Amino acid sequence: MNGKALITSLLLSGSLAGASPKPNIVLMFIDDMGYGDIGPFGNTINQTPHLDRMAAEGIKLTQFYVANTACTPSRAALLTGTYAHRIGMDGGNGNLVVTFPGDSRGLNPSEITIAEMLRENGYATGCFGKWHLGDQAEFMPLKQGFDTYFGIPYSNDMWSGRKGKRPNPITNRKFEPLPVMRQDKAVAYVADGVDQSLLAEVITDEAIAFIEKNHKQPFFCYIPHSHVHKPRYARPEYLKRAEGNVDRAHVEEVDDSIGRVLQTLRDLKLDKNTLVIFTSDNGAAGGMSSGPLRGAKGGPKYEGHMRVPTLAWWPGTIEGGITSKEIGVTTDLLPTLAKLTNSQVPTDRIIDGKDITEILLGKKEAQSPHQLHFYEDEGIRRGDWKLVKKKAKGQTKLELYDLSKDLGERKDLSGKHPEMVEELDRLLKEHASSIAANLRPAGFAENPKPILTKAGDLPSLKKYIESQIK
Repeated sequence: MNGKALITSLLLSGSLAGASPKPNIVLMFIDDMGYGDIGPFGNTINQTPHLDRMAAEGIKLTQFYVANTACTPSRAALLTGTYAHRIGMDGGNGNLVVTFPGDSRGLNPSEITIAEMLRENGYATGCFGKWHLGDQAEFMPLKQGFDTYFGIPYSNDMWSGRKGKRPNPITNRKFEPLPVMRQDKAVAYVADGVDQSLLAEVITDEAIAFIEKNHKQPFFCYIPHSHVHKPRYARPEYLKRAEGNVDRAHVEEVDDSIGRVLQTLRDLKLDKNTLVIFTSDNGAAGGMSSGPLRGAKGGPKYEGHMRVPTLAWWPGTIEGGITSKEIGVTTDLLPTLAKLTNSQVPTDRIIDGKDITEILLGKKEAQSPHQLHFYEDEGIRRGDWKLVKKKAKGQTKLELYDLSKDLGERKDLSGKHPEMVEELDRLLKEHASSIAANLRPAGFAENPKPILTKAGDLPSLKKYIESQIK
């Protein structure tokens, strides 16, 4: 019996007899959205009525973190419940942090994703949007537990329309056409800014179609939007509504997307048996807002780098209007969803995530299982004390902050509390050493090739959508 067959057996045996109907799971993962970009987290410019309602009917998690701070490692950690460094997906060993078209590296097919865990427990599984865990066939969604896939295989800026002379660092040439995938085939390509502006709508359409098709069985619908990642092109109606601000237009279209999904669940009378989670893959980037937090995507691991806006909604199970300040991490979703769906967490490997079911459901006595929280290998938090390992000009500086009094991380207390600095630095080093001692390899393909080298007879995304309507 091979590794995946063994896990399959374990997962099936882990199902609980006589349990209530398995809840559907919808996970919307926004690209580059910051902590301060939506109304529930304090934004007063971007109009997000659907997210406002979601927060009013669900729970707002104000101390929820990504495990990593770039697209590829963040997605790997989310789907596997494991630190990206542990599974070779964080750019270590001479690899780039994110995967590029034609890259030999990707998420190892031997890893167990949320989709695989749930599919073995009877769930229909669909992924709609940006994948970015390797574009070779063996790394793509259909080989990672998803029955259905529609979207783009990597970031929307990895395309032939990219401005500037920066080449694809893998192939050392201009970026090839950006493919739009249905299942394992390219069916269109992103030709221009108009096509870019259509991505959120078509991804939402496909996700809703999946929900409608599978509404009589439990489903896992993963929606990793390419919005609000640059380049940003907005549909005219959104740009007009946003008074010409393309960044705002992107946020508001994301809001409409979650609104459409939630309304679909209500219309199908699935809302009381569906958990919906909304979060982001890293901190704010390029025009997005970190709100009261310091920092954004890139640079030292301040709160704005890794603390992300997160909501959970499950009418009748999660009491509305709740705010939780307990620490949660994207790696926690795999074991938490295992608990909620009566699935079994893989036992043949280290899973770094922890069960935060009680927090997610808004239980009053719930406490975070994270006595220590790690910001990759460049920061650590214990209680309200946070150590930041800041690297600049070949030197490393250790900064200390008390988040209870200084959420914006402006007052470095390292000089006043050297003993705390020493203790947290020791714990951070121990954490890094423990991961280094238990590594699993990324997947590597032989003779990798980009999905597309030229558009050929493929239609643009706009023309493809028009052909599907006809």
